[in-house]
Amino acid sequence: MKKIIYSLFTLSLVIATGCKKEFFDINQSPNSPTNESVTPQVILPRTLHVTAARIGTSFDYAAFWTGYWSRSGSYGQSIEIESYALTTGFQTGQWSGWYDILNDENTMEVKARAAGLPFYEAAAKTLKAMGFMYLVDQYNNVPYTKAFDIVNNLLPTYDKGEDIYADLFVQLDAAGKLFAGVSNLDNATRASDVLFGGDTGRWRKLINTLRLKLLLHESQVVSAATISTVVGQINADGSGYLTQDALVNPGYAVVDGQQNPYYNTYKSTALGVIDSYNRANNYILFKYFGPDGVYNTADDDPRLKYVFSAAATPISGNVYRGTNFGEVLPNNDPYRAANQSDVAGPGLAKSAIQAQPLLTNTESLFMQAEAQQRGWISGAAQTSYENAIRASFTYLGAPNVTTYLARNDVSFAAASDKIRQIVYQKYLSLIGLDNFEAYVDYRRLGVPTDLPLSLNANRINNVIPLRLPYPQSEYNYNPQNVAGQGTINTQTSTIFWDK
Repeated sequence: MKKIIYSLFTLSLVIATGCKKEFFDINQSPNSPTNESVTPQVILPRTLHVTAARIGTSFDYAAFWTGYWSRSGSYGQSIEIESYALTTGFQTGQWSGWYDILNDENTMEVKARAAGLPFYEAAAKTLKAMGFMYLVDQYNNVPYTKAFDIVNNLLPTYDKGEDIYADLFVQLDAAGKLFAGVSNLDNATRASDVLFGGDTGRWRKLINTLRLKLLLHESQVVSAATISTVVGQINADGSGYLTQDALVNPGYAVVDGQQNPYYNTYKSTALGVIDSYNRANNYILFKYFGPDGVYNTADDDPRLKYVFSAAATPISGNVYRGTNFGEVLPNNDPYRAANQSDVAGPGLAKSAIQAQPLLTNTESLFMQAEAQQRGWISGAAQTSYENAIRASFTYLGAPNVTTYLARNDVSFAAASDKIRQIVYQKYLSLIGLDNFEAYVDYRRLGVPTDLPLSLNANRINNVIPLRLPYPQSEYNYNPQNVAGQGTINTQTSTIFWDK
C-alpha cells in the first residue's frame, strides 16, 4: 500500500505545478507559494495530521515483526522484511518522512517565537519531541542539535540517542510551561488546533504522558535521578495524564485524499481500492482465541471481532483466519486475501471520516500502570491496569469487559510478574493503534515471550532486528558523519535503551 506523506515545503512545490485543491492547501494562491503565507496557524493542522497518519500507517514492519500482521495468501514473499536481512534501502521513508515533519515543526517553532505566539511554540516543541522519539527509537543516534541549520550545517552531525532523550525532557518541560501561560486564544487558533481545539490543559496532559513514555522506553537504563527530576516536573505541572484519547481530525471526508488515514490505507480508499495485502497473523489470532486456542468458545477475547474483520469468503468455517509470518504457501493452497481476516476490523476502521489517534487513553493508562508498579509515580497499578483494559474495550466498542477481567490469565492479582502482565495486556490492546510501541516493548522487555520468528527460508539465522539501518541517502550525502556511527549491524547494534 502506498503511503505518501509530503513535507509542507515539498507540498508547496507540488501545489505550484498544478491547481488540484485539497483540504490541506497552505496558500491563498496555489500558484504563488510564499514564505510569508506559511504561518504557524497554517503549519499546525498539517503537522498534526501527518504525525498521526505516520503513527497509524507507517509502522507495518513493526506489526509484522511483533506478531500482529502478515501478508495475505494473494501475495508472494517480501524477502527483506521477512528475512530480517535489512539493507540501507529498507524503510527509508521513516528517516525522510519524520525529518520532513520535523522541519515543518521547527519552522513553526521559530516563527511562533519570533511573532510572540507561545501556543504555537509550545505545540511545535511537543510535536518535535514526539518525532525525535520515533527517530531515536528506530536509529539511535541521529542529527538533532544541528538538524535544521542548513546554512551553517549542510551536513549535520549526529547526536547520541541518550543525549537527545535528555533534551526532549527539557523541551517538553518548556512546552508545558508555555502552555500554562496561554490564555484567551482567538477562534482562528482554536480552529487550527485539530487535536484539542486550543485546550491547553489537554496539551499539558499529552506532554506529561509523553514524558512518562520516554521514561518507560529507557526503563532498563534510566537513572534514579532522571526519574526523580521528570516525575517532579510532571507533579509540578499538576495536569495529570491523558484521560481521553488524543485524536486528530482536520475534517476527514469520503473524498480521494481526504479520508481517515487508517481507514484509507487498510480498509478502502474513496475510489474503492481495498487493502488485500495486510492480514491477521495467526499468532495473534490464537492469542485472541483464548487458552484453548479455538475460535468461538467462551474464552475468546471479545476484541477479536473488532480488531480484525471476518473473512469475506470463509473456507471450511474459518471465519477468522490469518497467515503465518514469512511462510511461503504452495500454489495450490486455497487461502487467499478474501479467505483471510483483514487488519481493519470494525473497531479500528469505524468510518472513513473518523478521527485518527495520536496517542490513546488506553496506552496512557497502561503506561501509568507500569510506572506505578515500578514505584515511579503514585497510584494503584491494578486500578490503572484494569482501567486500561476497559479503555481498550470502549475504544473498539467490544462487549463483556467485566467477564474478560475476571479471567485468571488476565487477573492482575494472580500475575507472578506484574510488569510483564501489564505490558502483555498492553500488547493485546494496541494493535492498529500504536504498532510501533509493541516493537519498543519487545526490544526492552522481551514481551511477548513466545513471539515466533519469520518462517521465510531466507531468514537463516537472523532474528528480529534491533534497529533500522541508516538510509543510503546518508551514506551518499552525509558520509563522514554517518561513518562516525560505526558499522551498523541490525542484528547486534542496539538502541541505547535496549539492554
